Parts: sequence; C-alpha cells; structure tokens
Amino acid sequence: MRYAVVIEWGPNNYSAYVPDLPGCISTGKTVEETTRNIQEAIELHLEGMCEDGDPIPEPRTQVAMVSVTLEGNAA
Repeated sequence: MRYAVVIEWGPNNYSAYVPDLPGCISTGKTVEETTRNIQEAIELHLEGMCEDGDPIPEPRTQVAMVSVTLEGNAA
C-alpha cells in the first residue's frame, strides 16, 4: 500500500502525518530523516491496528503540487 504523507517545516524540525491514518505522525531534522521515520511509524501503526483487530484503511488521499504565479512574483 502507498499512503500519502504530508511533510511540514516547523520552527525546529520537520513533521509528517498521514491523512488516511489519524494519529500516525513523526518528526525529523531533515526531509530524508522525516521520510524514513514516517515510514517506520506507518508500519508500526498498521501492526498495532492489526493486533487490535481494527480494519486497515485503504489509501484514499491524493497529493498534487500546484504552481501559481502572483502578479509581480514568480512562485
């Protein structure tokens, strides 16, 4: 399964969460570290759900990058 992950920069580090798995979050000092950490968090989260007998949510969230141009600025 492939789950969409949102990675955001905070004041001191990056944080990541999985919209299709509420409560599945992680942090890291770099995007690469945060990506590794959230992958491990997803695996542990899903293992815990299986152990508890909870259904595993299907990945439904899609992510797209959209470019916009503001007058006088290139984004």
